[in-house]
Amino acid sequence: MTQKFPPLFSRFESLVIHGDARDDGDRKDDDTALSPAIYPSSTYRARSAEEFAEMVSRPRHPRYYARYGNPTQERCERLLARLEGCESAILLASGMAAMTTTLLALVRGGEHIVAQTSHYMGTAKLLGQILPGFGVEVTQVDQTDSNAFAAATRANTKLILVETPSNPTLALTDLAAVAGFARSRGILTLADNTFASPINQQPREFGIDLVLHSATKYLGGHSDLVAGAVCGEKAIIERIWEHAIVFGTNSNAFDAFLLLRGLRTLPLRVKQQSATALHLARFFETHPAVARVHYPELPAHPQHELAQRQMKHGGGVLSIELKGGYAAAQKFVDSLSLAANAVSLGGVETLAVHAASMWEGTLDEEEIARAGVVPSLVRIAAGLENAEDLCADMARALA
Repeated sequence: MTQKFPPLFSRFESLVIHGDARDDGDRKDDDTALSPAIYPSSTYRARSAEEFAEMVSRPRHPRYYARYGNPTQERCERLLARLEGCESAILLASGMAAMTTTLLALVRGGEHIVAQTSHYMGTAKLLGQILPGFGVEVTQVDQTDSNAFAAATRANTKLILVETPSNPTLALTDLAAVAGFARSRGILTLADNTFASPINQQPREFGIDLVLHSATKYLGGHSDLVAGAVCGEKAIIERIWEHAIVFGTNSNAFDAFLLLRGLRTLPLRVKQQSATALHLARFFETHPAVARVHYPELPAHPQHELAQRQMKHGGGVLSIELKGGYAAAQKFVDSLSLAANAVSLGGVETLAVHAASMWEGTLDEEEIARAGVVPSLVRIAAGLENAEDLCADMARALA
């Protein structure tokens, strides 16, 4: 007998375990296996001319050709959509594949995007250097000023792009305010929800149209895959998919399998990482070598009240500014033992990176300054180690 599951679950802990079931709860494609099957095939046999015609004509058919999708990927996309409270989702090769494919699918030359000044450096380069070459106009504003988004819109504005909390300064964007005026003007909104994850923030609750993730980070959670995801209404996601199959930015069955495995523990990991990040933020607040701590859950954060309204917890990432400047920041990350000096975030291990050293190889000085990256800034992504052990490691490095 086929086991039935409700299409949606009210709590994340149950959703991540059972939310990849089909709408009717049917899992017969995978027989009785508890672990999802991996479909590595690049192509699939049609049993008749009629079936082949159906495979060709149906958008995102999971058993036609791997660039169009596959059953493992389809199963993962179903869960991703439900995690963000959306109708549909698409899994792509990386977070930047998701961002690039989405923007090129939704905006044409001669049209306009409003974005923040503070974005992930890949996104910042796309906005500042790549899209203008395609004739797309981009205006970037201070994300902490909700009115600035409205003031920057034009008659040809097609999309507003936000990232909250932003990388690496943990500044917030008022999602409800941006979504409200954007919808009144018929402008699509896209939120990069990578830093918060669906566990700490769901942009759709505040009226945002599309939600994007670098699934490499919290969703995967084990530093062993690279993937990106976009969630939203079915019609918009299919429009993005139509561009993805041309650009070749699709994901694959193996990464979809790893991502499904990572998603099973997402609520547990993110809650623990958020608690550890708060513990570290409080430690740094009182340390004499630290000039400033950026973490939304701290009452001292200038947008703490907004964080209380739109986030469940502050997330697993914080950043600090050291009193000794550029040299002190480099010395600090070089002296860490338990935390690794490595890029990325969201894995089980704690990572620390000197932001200026990382960004200066990708962006020019003006772009770095606009993003709020000062020379002494260190970004710390909490893992699953013991919080007191991490504090001891940080204290030794600061000494």
